[in-house]
Amino acid sequence: MKEQTILFDLDDTLVHCNKYFDLVIEQFLDQMQTWFGSYRLHISHIKQKQIDIDMMNVSIHGFSAAHFPQSFVETYMYFSTQYGRMPSRKETQWLEALGLSVFEQEVEPYPDMIETLTELQGLGHHLVLYTGGVDEVQWKKIKAMQLQTFFDERIFIRQHKNVTALEAIIKSESFERERTWMIGNSLRTDVAPALELGIHSIYVPAITEWEYNMIEILIKPQGAFLKLGSLKEVPQAIHNYIHQI
Repeated sequence: MKEQTILFDLDDTLVHCNKYFDLVIEQFLDQMQTWFGSYRLHISHIKQKQIDIDMMNVSIHGFSAAHFPQSFVETYMYFSTQYGRMPSRKETQWLEALGLSVFEQEVEPYPDMIETLTELQGLGHHLVLYTGGVDEVQWKKIKAMQLQTFFDERIFIRQHKNVTALEAIIKSESFERERTWMIGNSLRTDVAPALELGIHSIYVPAITEWEYNMIEILIKPQGAFLKLGSLKEVPQAIHNYIHQI
């Protein structure tokens, strides 16, 4: 098999992420209903406003540690203004702490993570980790899962995960596009940039997904564009593709 360069996303591709955000959001919604219970504010309205604010902040500021807790505070302030409820510093501080608590969760691998990386490494492929987020947060996960075993120094963490960031990595590392793959759960930050830059892409949907990651793909692939049900299907899918061309 010809050696391939395979870039992996981290969150909800190799390790769980969204489910912890969902748990914290549930706590946020419960508390908001307690504070705004007398105003008959529907939980669906709170949830959608938080999503809208969070997506807007990520689009502007990237994957900073502040965007998630800030979405709680801004949602709280929005409804406080709308209903004439006096906001308090104590409550906003509680929301900030709640939002930041998501980064204190245990790190849990996705099914077949170790087996898949071990198989690809054993086949001689060049494995690269390319993830969005804050260095401190992402390195905690990387070290907890001992991912340096597979990626060594080939680890790239970017606050803005987009075409510009991916192109810079491809050029700086002199990756051959026809032998380079991007594997991840995000249509927005993994699949679309890869296809736009002419490299192969494998989309592995997350067990639970964030609305921000879901976009329509309109780009015509220059190479492979595969959708798989799990990580364990990746080695065989790559094998099949490169042996049919």
